[in-house]
Amino acid sequence: MAIVAKKVQETKVSAIQELRDAFSGSEDFIFADYRGLTVGQITELRARLRGKEATFKVVKNNFARLAFEQRSAPAGVAKHLVGPTAVAITPRNANEAAKVLFDFVREAPALNVKGGLLGGDLYDAAQMEAFSKLPGKPELISMLMSVLNAPARNLAVALNDIPARLVRSIKAVGDRKGEATA
Repeated sequence: MAIVAKKVQETKVSAIQELRDAFSGSEDFIFADYRGLTVGQITELRARLRGKEATFKVVKNNFARLAFEQRSAPAGVAKHLVGPTAVAITPRNANEAAKVLFDFVREAPALNVKGGLLGGDLYDAAQMEAFSKLPGKPELISMLMSVLNAPARNLAVALNDIPARLVRSIKAVGDRKGEATA
């Protein structure tokens, strides 16, 4: 039977509020077990994630669970909040943060990605690894723009080729006449 505290501890309430504030600017979270990493490795990982506009925050599981519940996150988030947990908070491109985490796992196998919460949907570690292998949003946009631009580019090349052929034909006729007179 659980013991219910009669007095609300302000430090815990403020810690949960800080987590809610940290989570507020993002819809995408990647959960990882950092056990076995050195301080230097965690610092390096944080620097790499910062380069992708993400943060790596070590959290207390109960506080994080409460913060996610207050955000109306799916109930399954609690299964990722077991053991030492750090959350990669990605306000923009979760794909790039996932790539950074899985690249770092190759260098430091002690890091274990548990899963993620992307756009309100829960994913396990295998799904997150597959997600990290997909092209990111900027790459997809450039692919789309290339496909959309291809017909216009081909038309411009074809239209430019008509006068070029005419010039080459006139030059060839001129060269033949020059050879015939010589």
